[in-house]
Amino acid sequence: MRSPELDVDQLTPAVWAYIGDAAYELAMRVLTLKEGPKRMHQVHKETAHYVTATFQARASHVLEAHLTARELDILRRGRNSKSGHVPKSASPGEYRLSTGLEALIGYLYLTDQNERLDELIAILREA
Repeated sequence: MRSPELDVDQLTPAVWAYIGDAAYELAMRVLTLKEGPKRMHQVHKETAHYVTATFQARASHVLEAHLTARELDILRRGRNSKSGHVPKSASPGEYRLSTGLEALIGYLYLTDQNERLDELIAILREA
């Protein structure tokens, strides 16, 4: 639940990505659970596949064809934002692309664009 007085456009792309990281992982966890009963280890393993920087970087390329000009700008701004570190499991390029994707997800979440967010998450799930 976001605060109604939050001016999302005044937040930095890093903040959008911070929120997007959580929203994206939660969406992937819920979608994994909707596929039917599984052991928690299996849910974690399947969800983890979708939330790696490497997967998100690949998926961001797939997603670009489905984005509006404004969404592409948000993705670009997130990709170009400075980050503190790059995890060992991803290249700097992959990490920047995944950060752009998370910024877009976070922006859509914070601006209550839930239908659009669901559309893009469905595309990512199939990527």
